[in-house]
Amino acid sequence: MDEIQQARDYGAAREARGRVEAKAEAVLAVLAARGIPVDDETRARVLACTDGAALDRWIARAAVVPSAEEVVAEAPESGGPRRGST
Repeated sequence: MDEIQQARDYGAAREARGRVEAKAEAVLAVLAARGIPVDDETRARVLACTDGAALDRWIARAAVVPSAEEVVAEAPESGGPRRGST
């Protein structure tokens, strides 16, 4: 691999990390805008997440759930009852 390709790969990786970090910050910003407190454990979990798709889901959930913990709660197994349903 030549130096130019290495530089491109490095730049692409940094850009991807930057997008993930921005999504994590967006989750926290939505919660803050809604006045929802975020405990240290949940904040750390959000900031440590590197899965862009999960962060996208968390951004959407942050806009509607009543607590920060529910943003990062694992979804129930497929086919099972959803949290809050009877």
